[in-house]
Amino acid sequence: MQIQEQVIAEIAKEVVARLRVQLQQPQSFSASASNGAASRDGVFSTVDDAVNAAFEAQKKVAAMTLEDRDRIVKIICRICNDRREELGRMEMEETKVGRLDHKIVKLTNMRLVLGVEALSTEARSNQSGMCIIEHAPWGVIGMMLPVTHSVPTMASNAINIVAAGNTAVFGPHPSGAKVAQYALQLWNREIEKELGVANVFTTTNNATIEAAEQIFNHPKIALICVTGGAAVAKAAAKSGKRVIAGGPGNPPVVVDETAELDRAAASIIEGAAFDNNLLCIGEKEIFVVASVANPFKEAMRRAGAYELDAAAIERLAQAAFTFEGRGKGCGRAHVNKAFVGKDIAVLAAAAGVSVPANTKLLFGETNEDHPFVVEEQMMPFIPMVRVRDVDAAIAAAVKAEHGYRHTAIIHTQNLETATRMARVMNTTLFILNAPSSKSLSHPGYFSHTIATPTGEGVTTPLTFTRQRQMMVGDALRII
Repeated sequence: MQIQEQVIAEIAKEVVARLRVQLQQPQSFSASASNGAASRDGVFSTVDDAVNAAFEAQKKVAAMTLEDRDRIVKIICRICNDRREELGRMEMEETKVGRLDHKIVKLTNMRLVLGVEALSTEARSNQSGMCIIEHAPWGVIGMMLPVTHSVPTMASNAINIVAAGNTAVFGPHPSGAKVAQYALQLWNREIEKELGVANVFTTTNNATIEAAEQIFNHPKIALICVTGGAAVAKAAAKSGKRVIAGGPGNPPVVVDETAELDRAAASIIEGAAFDNNLLCIGEKEIFVVASVANPFKEAMRRAGAYELDAAAIERLAQAAFTFEGRGKGCGRAHVNKAFVGKDIAVLAAAAGVSVPANTKLLFGETNEDHPFVVEEQMMPFIPMVRVRDVDAAIAAAVKAEHGYRHTAIIHTQNLETATRMARVMNTTLFILNAPSSKSLSHPGYFSHTIATPTGEGVTTPLTFTRQRQMMVGDALRII
């Protein structure tokens, strides 16, 4: 994603963005709908009304040319970019997690999401005739959004599904619902204005568990896509429909004795510090070969990270986790949501330390069974574990990743070691000598839904299509 370059680019556009925001302030932060089937640009009072409206819109979207679908994609990208400061600010104020500057960057990244260019027709022929294989839409897709990236997840999913000829009913997280409703309204207004189709994307004005269950089980919902924790994926699976599920991650990083330590430190900080480590692909724990552990810590400090000692780490752990059972550290640890996505200053206060204002990330040495290693903690602190050699590092990485098959990173100059780790980890994303963010940049592709439990990987328009095979018997053969 070339995060640093994009942040710099934002500064150059800031004045223009501020003026634009002043001219385009929303009439109301919250979206509302009247009774019955009436809506305000896609926001309905009931799930049934939202689904029925999207169902009618999908007939029109499926009949569109690819050029018109591409116009919808460009509308979404344009609004996300032009209103990035406004939408980023609204999401930050509502969710209260992450960093405003990085939320703005995430909105500009919508231009990296694959649209209609992902679709292609395959043809095969022999003496018996010709076969044409095309990618057909599913229909209306029910989509659940996480609180961590409400509008960015909705936008990347919207681009994927509409490029494939679908429409969607979105179920936002209650703590990110208002900004999602508002962004959806902006898209729908412009789509209807330019292409004459209303309610391409819909939602309800109340984000509840009951609404999500109704979306899952509605007969006109053809496919379900969920981005979030395991619980929502399990709930969706009960519907009996096909589910595309973006599951949890706990990405480990291995640093071996051949690694370029300064490059490794800078990369780890760039990935783990982004949006206060809310990204599921972000580096969550480091396993360092003992022979380079001390020089690596020096490299981390040079690159802008602040090291916590053992006592400070334990003070932070007692605040950042709750524990089953009684007594200090008893039972399994659970992340304290009050610390998820919070700024470094909040974590430093809990750790009882004062850190420089320009600190990029907190780190510190733990054992491999520490809660900060075991749990996907999503905070701007990363634990570091010393291991005897790279074999032990890879084994520890496999253990910490819990078989999620999400993301793993290695810093090494030994390609055989990298290949071996990639095979053992068997993750959807594997990164060598780069920040985790590089896994979602060109020449790869970008989306905020990475379907690890169900195996689709980084979602694209093709993820939301059905393969259609058309046969022509003994005709149209030239050779």
